[in-house]
Amino acid sequence: MKLEVEILQIRDSSYQIGYQTGESIRNKAIVNTFGLITKSKIDINNMKNIYNTFAPYLIEELEGIAASLHIPFSKAACLFSGYDVPKTEAMGCSAVMTKDYYVRNYDFGPELYDGIFSMVQPENTFASAGYNLQAIGRHDGVNEYGLTIGLHFVSNIDYSVGLSPWISIRMILDTCKTSDDAIQLLKEIPHSACYNFSIGDNHGNIAVVEATPSNVFVRQDDELLSCVNHFQIDELKRKNRQFSEESSLKRNKYLQKFKDNKPSYHEMFNHFSDEQSPLFFNHYKELFGTLHTFAYSYEQQTILTSVARSNKAMEINFKKWLNGQNIKDKILYGIIEY
Repeated sequence: MKLEVEILQIRDSSYQIGYQTGESIRNKAIVNTFGLITKSKIDINNMKNIYNTFAPYLIEELEGIAASLHIPFSKAACLFSGYDVPKTEAMGCSAVMTKDYYVRNYDFGPELYDGIFSMVQPENTFASAGYNLQAIGRHDGVNEYGLTIGLHFVSNIDYSVGLSPWISIRMILDTCKTSDDAIQLLKEIPHSACYNFSIGDNHGNIAVVEATPSNVFVRQDDELLSCVNHFQIDELKRKNRQFSEESSLKRNKYLQKFKDNKPSYHEMFNHFSDEQSPLFFNHYKELFGTLHTFAYSYEQQTILTSVARSNKAMEINFKKWLNGQNIKDKILYGIIEY
C-alpha cells in the first residue's frame, strides 16, 4: 500500500492557514474518519475559554477550516479542536534527545493518519514545521527557535475532559522558545489522558514531561534522554499499561545504549527509519506501525524526515525556509507493508 504525505507551506494569517489546511483535507477519507471517532457535540464555550487562555489564534484557524469545508464552526470544533475527544488507544512512538539533536518515530495506523507535513509561518505566532494530527494539531515538530517536541501515548487511566496532546504540542510550537517554556505550559494545560512529551531546544536543554490529567512530572539529563510509551517516574508507574510495557521497556533499553556511544545525527536517524531497526514496526492493524521519522539538528538547523519505507529522506534547511525560501518537495512517498 502506497503512503503519501502532502507537504503544505503556508505563510499567512491564522484564518488562511486554517482555510488552506481545510482545502487540503477536504477530499480525504480522514475527515470522515474524524466524524466517526469524535463527538457530535462538545462544550464550545469551555473549549473557547481554554483556547483563549493558551492560543486564541487557533480559534481563527478553526474558523478558516470551517469556511473551507462549508461546515458550521461548531462542527469544525468537534472534528478538529482536540477538545473532549473520546478515548483512543495508541501504541508506539520512540524518541531520543541529546544536546545536539532530536530524533523520533511515530507509530500508529494509517487509517487515523492525516498524511500532511505542514510548514507554517503565521502572522502572529512562531513559525514551525511538523506532522499534522486532527488537522490543526501536531504529532511532533520544531519551531523557529529550535524547540522540538513530540507526543507518546501512555494510557487512558484517569481520562478527563481536556485537551489532546497534539493540540498541546501545537500550542507549544506556536508560543514557546525553550524547553523550560514548554515544561511550564504543559504544567498549565488541562490534559485529557496520560502522555509523555519528548522535548529539546537549541540551548542543549532536553527533557521528558510525564503528564496525566492530575499530575505533571519532569525528567531531565545533560547528555541523552529516551522517551517511549511508559512512565518512568515512580509516582506515575501505576498508570502504565501492562500489556504494552514490555515493548516499551525493550525500546527504551535499546535507546539507552546510545549513552555510551552516541551516533551522529544522520546515524541516529537511520537507527529509527531503517525497516530492519528494533525501533521500526509493521503492526499497522494493531495501531503499532511506523508511519514517519522526524529529526532536527540544533547546530545545523536542519530537519531530516521520511515516511515508512521511503527510499530517500527529505532534508530541509530550516533557517533558509524561515527566511522565505520554500522547499521544492510537494509529497513524501512511502510504503505500508502489513
